[in-house]
Amino acid sequence: MHSKRKPVIAGNWKMFNTIDESTELVQALIPMTNELSDREILICPAFTALSAVKPLLAGTNIRLGAQNVHWEDKGAFTGETSPVMLKDAGCEYVIIGHSERRQYFAETDENVNRKIKAALTVNLIPIVCVGESLSEREAGITSSVINRQIKIGLASLTPENARNIVIAYEPVWAIGTGRTASAADANAVCSFIRLTITGMLGTYVADSIRIQYGGSVKPDNIDELMSCSDIDGALVGGASLKVAEFARIANFAAATNK
Repeated sequence: MHSKRKPVIAGNWKMFNTIDESTELVQALIPMTNELSDREILICPAFTALSAVKPLLAGTNIRLGAQNVHWEDKGAFTGETSPVMLKDAGCEYVIIGHSERRQYFAETDENVNRKIKAALTVNLIPIVCVGESLSEREAGITSSVINRQIKIGLASLTPENARNIVIAYEPVWAIGTGRTASAADANAVCSFIRLTITGMLGTYVADSIRIQYGGSVKPDNIDELMSCSDIDGALVGGASLKVAEFARIANFAAATNK
């Protein structure tokens, strides 16, 4: 983590928590994170809970995000939610291209690109997920997979737009499995992502863009992850549903300026 990039710790609640459960979790989390001014804390509840949670966050340092978005601002797309609707519900961020979306809902790099552009038109900050599967890792093609996801996902973006994006590196084999990439491995891939972005959009954008690690992030590995030079935050799944665990992750202690 470099001191000039403000770290962002995001909780992806996935398909968990009713409206009541969501508001209870937020109310418990606020006092445990409210002193943290040098980092961004973000929660991404289910669509149904966004409007209920938003008023509770007023005056806190917790931001609101969504877990997915459509690429059109309105239209005959039954079951979808537009960027305009997310903004209206109080969202500042949106997760795009999570591996579960890619795996279960056939989301492609091209879809991801359209969604990023749509989110940016209403000033939603995309958290763009990239990562390799276990078979891809074992085949030694992690770099080519990540390179493809970044090149297509961020295609035809301007440097000005791209510098506001957050990238989340999530090795698919580590999500929900309890297996975590070592901090050194995670940092190496995040460094590669930054190098890829340098080639596409220049050094200024690459140095500005925040890159998270996601994949079985827990209280006992967050400090080491956040001490790495190219890891600027975490996208947290299961642990974000447990107040004490997510609060500990948000309160990470790490050496900066590495």
